[in-house]
This record gives sequence, structure tokens and C-alpha cells, in this order.
Amino acid sequence: MSVLITDTNDSSATPRVVVVHHATHPGRDNQFHATAVSSKFLKEKQKIFCVKCTQPECQVSLEKPLKCAKCKSVWYCSKECQKKHWPTHKPRCYEVERSSGAFKFIRMFILNPTLMTLLKVGIVIDCNLNDNPRIGFDVPFGVRVDIAIEPSHVLDFVELYFNNKSSGEKLQGMVQVNAMTPWELTPERVNKWRQARARHDAEGLAKDPVGLVDFVDVNCTKNSGNALTLEVHFPSIVLDFAKSREPFLGVSAVTGAEIRKPMSSMTCLETLNMHIRADKGNQLLLRTEMTDLDKEVICAAGRNEDTYLARILKEKIQREHIYGGIVQLTR
Repeated sequence: MSVLITDTNDSSATPRVVVVHHATHPGRDNQFHATAVSSKFLKEKQKIFCVKCTQPECQVSLEKPLKCAKCKSVWYCSKECQKKHWPTHKPRCYEVERSSGAFKFIRMFILNPTLMTLLKVGIVIDCNLNDNPRIGFDVPFGVRVDIAIEPSHVLDFVELYFNNKSSGEKLQGMVQVNAMTPWELTPERVNKWRQARARHDAEGLAKDPVGLVDFVDVNCTKNSGNALTLEVHFPSIVLDFAKSREPFLGVSAVTGAEIRKPMSSMTCLETLNMHIRADKGNQLLLRTEMTDLDKEVICAAGRNEDTYLARILKEKIQREHIYGGIVQLTR
């Protein structure tokens, strides 16, 4: 499939007109269905997924959480806890376009063992868990995972990037991981990690490293916003898989040649992103209509703006092969 694109971000007198070609390997759907979990599995797991009260002094598990009506990114057990937490939450509270916020998609991502295994392997490599046996045991660690909603068809992404689509046009989107970054824990978060370490020890997982993973979306900047924090343990099978550094194998849709990508934290992200992209029927429950903010992040990257969200998207474009045509055009 191909599309004509006029690069209206080009500041020259005559904008460039380029042709973008996109091909899909005929065996992709079979490969996806061979490795993907079912919607039924995810819906069943959803019933046992719970969040805790955001008020740090409470942390009660919630069956029917009260959600912040504005940002939809924090949850409370009562109005009393919400009021008590408001001075802390207020600077981070922003109006969001999506009625459920990002919670629904982050939850489905977390419940998906295929995606979480790839993410965990990437974290093991990025945070050197196999090289430093203290990390996750007596050395706390945390990771920030930036997710975004991107057009489910790459040609729609290209048109947004080159400013060829109206912001009001409806587009189907899908979850993508744009970045994964180790970051230093605050004293409050260190205490939260210690509690998580103690819980996992009590559950018989004392031999597995434990870390905090913060999932954030496009409503967050580099240093502010709300996150859904997950306590993650890394079993030996994940540590061994990361240590093996077996390359990821693929097949070129154009030439049919085998593609071997060395295992790294970034190729783990690329593989999980491609797995989500291959889900044309929304089996993974990670598709939704894009909001104007979702689109604006892509447009801003196309305009080469120096914002955090635009920068991490441009870094993703540089490292993932599906965007190869854009990389060539922008050099």
C-alpha cells in the first residue's frame, strides 16, 4: 500500500511531495494468533485486578474505587481520603479527553502475559538486574514506562507526522510504548518499594528481584503528572531469558528475507509494540479512538518541537524499523 504525502512542515517555498510505501507480511496474522492471549482470558483476569487508594497513609485495596472526575488517574476509598490527598494531587490534576483516562488500557497491558514478559525482559537488561545481584533486593529501583495512543495504521501516522490530517478527523488508535526509563525513587517511593519487597518475601518470592514500574500517558510531562504504579517481581525464567540474549527473529514483508535483531531493552519494546500493531481485531483490547492530544503529540514530533513527549516519540521513530521511511525523509 502507498500514499502521497505533502510535507507541509517543510519550511521551504515548495513543500516536498513524497510517496510512502507500506507492506505487510502475509504470515503476520497467523504469527499473532499463535502467540496472543484471548479476549476471554483478559476479561476474566480483569475481574481480579484491583487498585489501591492513592492516599499514601491508606493504601486500601479497592473493589469500587472513587475516581478523580477531572484527571481520571487516581483512585480513593472515600471522599475523606480524596480531600486529604488533594493538596498533593492538585498540581498534577489535568482535564483529560478520554472518559476512562488511560487506566483501561494500562490495566489490559498489565494483564497481558506476552506484553509484560517482553517489558520485564527489557527492564532486566536496562536496569542491569543480571549484573548487579543487589538491585531489587536491598537496592530499590523504579522504571517509568511512557505509553501513547498511535494510529493503528502506519500510513495515518505518517499523515499526522507530516501535518496532512485534520485534527478533527476520527482515527482508530492503539496503545504503544514510547519509552522506558530507569529513574531515581523519592524517599516516599523508596518506602513504597520496601513495603513491596516485604510483601513479595512473605508470598514466597524472596529470590526474585522486585521493582516499581510507573505507567504514564500523554497527559504527563517528564517530571509531573499521575502514574499507575505496579509492583513487579522478576522470576528466574525472565532473568534467564534476558541473560540468553537470543535475537528476535522476523521476516521482511518486502524481500522475504529473515531479520535478526539483537536482544536489547529497545528491541523488547519494538517487539511488544509490533505485537499490539498486529492485532487487527482488537483481541488484546488495546484499541480506541484517538483524542486531539494523542494526535498533537505526533504532529509536534513532525514539527520537530523540543518537548519531552515529542522527543521520546522521535527516538522511537529512529529505533523501530516500521518508521524507516520517515527516518530517511527527515534526515
